[in-house]
Parts: sequence; structure tokens; C-alpha cells
Amino acid sequence: MKQIITGLYFLFLTISVMAQPPKGMGKSDPSAKTVLDGVSAKFRTYKSMMAKFAVKIENAAGKVLGNKTGTVSMKGSRYRVTITGQEIFCDGNSTWTYDKSANEVTITKVDASSNTITPQKLFTNFYDKDFLYKLNGESKLGAKTIQEVELTPIDKSRPFHKVLLNVDKAGQSIISTRVFEKTGNRYTIAVNGLSPNAAVTDAQFTFDAKKYPGVEVVDLR
Repeated sequence: MKQIITGLYFLFLTISVMAQPPKGMGKSDPSAKTVLDGVSAKFRTYKSMMAKFAVKIENAAGKVLGNKTGTVSMKGSRYRVTITGQEIFCDGNSTWTYDKSANEVTITKVDASSNTITPQKLFTNFYDKDFLYKLNGESKLGAKTIQEVELTPIDKSRPFHKVLLNVDKAGQSIISTRVFEKTGNRYTIAVNGLSPNAAVTDAQFTFDAKKYPGVEVVDLR
């Protein structure tokens, strides 16, 4: 479970924003930037969004170590991520991370000046500062044309060395992300359904302790 959560945190929460690529790092592919900019522009048109996703983790030999499913909701600066055993709520001011097995929730204050990437930032322009990127080409998935973008982290201390994004060319949306760790493990996070401008309420992004009897609250704000 911890490995799967680590993969989700990469996808949604833990990419640190860096300075522009240092000299000698090379340049990114303009055609890949066009694809990523299109995804960012499309996402910015949504007032809210809900999506279902599936996570698969494999070892270096290709053996499947785990499968999980979950959902993510976003509205403005607010978001909620739900996966088996864990929920993350953010109302734009505070973040609640709930661990079901321990029946414990940890509350932290949102720091607007921090380098943490929220789900919203993932779909915008994080790639300009964190990665070098190139377009690997196109393929067909049923009736869809898929564009594969390869990202290489600028910070070589990262635990992963490569990320592959598969983008629906016509829909301008990310349909899957594959993270290659230096350990050999690989995470595949596939978006199974995306509902733009979904009907979500502000209350969905706040943790309500009354719905979790006996929950232990660790308030770090």
C-alpha cells in the first residue's frame, strides 16, 4: 500500500518546482511542449473536475505487486483524492490526510509559497520547470490517437528517472502516466473516466470528523 500511495503522491502532490534547466542539461522538444501546453489550456477551461483512476505497480521483472483504484475531485484550489485505505482533503487553506487503518487524520496548513504541486498544478505547466521532455510519437488505442511524451527530471536526486505521459490527441487530456523508479519499480496510473465541470460541493473538500467515529486528530497547523 505504501508503494502505491508513493506513486499517487508523485502524480498529485510531491513534484518540487525547480529553477529553469541548468546549462548543459539540453533543451526540451518544442513539439512535446505543444502537446503539454494543449493539455494545460484545456484543463484551465474547467470550473471543476472529477476523475476515476487505477494504479498498477510492477517490479523490474514485470511482476504485478499491486492494483488499486480511486477518484479525484477538483474545484478551484480545492481537491479531494480517495483511494483504498486513504483520503486526502484540501479546502485551499488546510489539508487533511486520513489513514483508514489507523483511523487517524493529520491536518496541515496549505502554504501558498511552498514548492508542493497540487493536483491542479499537475495539469497546468509544472513540466516547464521540473523536466526536460520530448515527443516519442503517436499510436492508436481503439479509435483514439495517443501521443506519448517522455519526461526526464532535471533533479537527478529524484527516486525516478523517467516518466511517460500518454495524451489523447483529440481530447487533449492525460489518459495515463507511467513512472520509472531507479529501483526498477514502475507505476502506471490510468485515468478511466474524466468528468469536466462536474457537480461538486465545497463541503466535499473538508474533512468531517463526525463521519469518522473515534478518529484521532493530529493537528499540525
